[in-house]
Amino acid sequence: MSVPALQPAQRGAAEGEGGPSLEVLYEKYAGAVYARCKYLLRTEAEAEDAMQDVFARAMGHLEGFRNEASPLTWLITIATRHCLNVIRGKGAAWHQQYAEREQAKGEAGGGEPEARRLVRQLLGKFDEETQEAAILYHVDEMTLEEVAAALKRSVPTVRKRLAEFASRARAELEGKGEST
Repeated sequence: MSVPALQPAQRGAAEGEGGPSLEVLYEKYAGAVYARCKYLLRTEAEAEDAMQDVFARAMGHLEGFRNEASPLTWLITIATRHCLNVIRGKGAAWHQQYAEREQAKGEAGGGEPEARRLVRQLLGKFDEETQEAAILYHVDEMTLEEVAAALKRSVPTVRKRLAEFASRARAELEGKGEST
């Protein structure tokens, strides 16, 4: 995997009292941030753009980072939220029409696997926090406690959101199976 070079206008403060510099964070975590963006957005170009946006946002909020979570958790949270917003932005009517045409072309040439497409559609039916909880728990395989810390919610709240996600996902997938 090739991670694009850091290209901010300024590099962040030196490591010290405020924590690690943006350059240090980029060197350590750019691969993980890029992988998350690529997983969610599906294309290298969009993932690269999103990764740069994530680090630009991190640069603007670096002084506010209080080390309550690890830098990786903080950056992955920013990346996940940013990518989900990008995906949500694509939900405009013309985006959907374009996506359907492209999908029809892709199916002729082997397009996206049906299961992955169903998961993406299912995620789109939930609020941002439930989407993030599901991804952190099911994709990143974090514990309930880790997910709760990342979302700044209680474990029972996270458990409830994941149970709702699982229940609705099961119902949705069973409904898809009956209609085919």
